[in-house]
Amino acid sequence: MKAADLPAQLVSHSDTVVVDVRSAFEFRRGHVPGAVHLPFWAAAFRSLRTRGPSTPVVVYCGHGPRAWIARTLLRWRGAAHVCLLDGHMAGWRRAGRPEVAEHR
Repeated sequence: MKAADLPAQLVSHSDTVVVDVRSAFEFRRGHVPGAVHLPFWAAAFRSLRTRGPSTPVVVYCGHGPRAWIARTLLRWRGAAHVCLLDGHMAGWRRAGRPEVAEHR
């Protein structure tokens, strides 16, 4: 999914879950607004809060590899509609899209 298409996806499919699979440090530094944090390695063990297996899920990491692993694990756990955010967080930032940072 293209970064420019994500806001419309969230409006048209309000149950869409955006998942950031980077480290906690990376997530706190800045993430897509509304994204939930699920480290890629935890995707095999932790469940996402969704309405069911048909819930659209958009996964991203910094550049791609961790998201590919997480997508496979989420599908293995029963999520049927999992896609990757094109360009991941690096692409999101290059496009000048908004992000949320948590300051501690």
